[in-house]
Amino acid sequence: MITIIHGNDIEKSRNFYIEQRQRFQNPDIFEGEKLDYNTLFQALEGNSLFSEKRFIFIENYISKIKSNSIEFKQIVEYLNKNKDFEIVFWEDKELTKTQIAAFKNASAQLFNYPQVLFTFLDNIKPNNPSSVKLFHDLSETMETELIFYMMIRQFRLLLAVSSDGSKNIDEAKRLAPWQISKLKKQAQYFGKEKLIHAYKKLYKIDYETKYGLSSFNLSSAIDIFLIGL
Repeated sequence: MITIIHGNDIEKSRNFYIEQRQRFQNPDIFEGEKLDYNTLFQALEGNSLFSEKRFIFIENYISKIKSNSIEFKQIVEYLNKNKDFEIVFWEDKELTKTQIAAFKNASAQLFNYPQVLFTFLDNIKPNNPSSVKLFHDLSETMETELIFYMMIRQFRLLLAVSSDGSKNIDEAKRLAPWQISKLKKQAQYFGKEKLIHAYKKLYKIDYETKYGLSSFNLSSAIDIFLIGL
C-alpha cells in the first residue's frame, strides 16, 4: 500500500507522518534527494528473504524529482507492480493531481491551510480595513502565532519579488509564475521602502512579544500593524 501525505500545512502533515512512523518498529527512512531505484529496490527486495515485513518512509521525493525522469518512472513502475509493500511518502508542499495519479491506488492525505488564510494575506495592503476583519475571522479557526508567521513569510516574499531577489530565497524559488505575478502586484501597493518598514515592524512585534516587552498581546499588535499600513 502506498500513502502520500502532502499539503502546505506542514506542521499538521508532519505530525501525522510522525504518527504513522511510530506505529512500526525499525522502519526504513529515506531522504528523497538521496533516494534512487537501486536503493529502494534493495530495501524492499533485500528483506524479502525474511518473514518480517518492511515499512518504508520517504521524505520529499515526489516534489523534488522530475516526473519525466527515467529514475522516477522506474520507481513508479516498480511500486505499481508490487502492492505488498507499505510505503509512506511525505512531501512538504501540495502535490498536483498528476503527481499523485502516477502511483496507482495510492491513498493521499492532504493537509492544507484554510483558503481564508490566503485571502487574508493577499488583502494586506495600505488603507485596507477589510484585512482587519479577515484577520479576526481567521483567528477563530487558526492560532494567532501561525497567522503571524505567515504574515512575516508574506512580507519576505513581497520584498523578494519587489527587488527581483526571488532567485535567492528558497521559498520564492518554488513559487509558480502566477504566484510571483500576484505578489508583484501586491508589492506595488507598498513600494520597496514601505515594505522594508513594514517588515521591520513585524520583526519588532515578534521580538517584543517573545520577550514580554510589549503592552499589547499578539492579536492586538497585529490589529495595530494592519491599521497602520
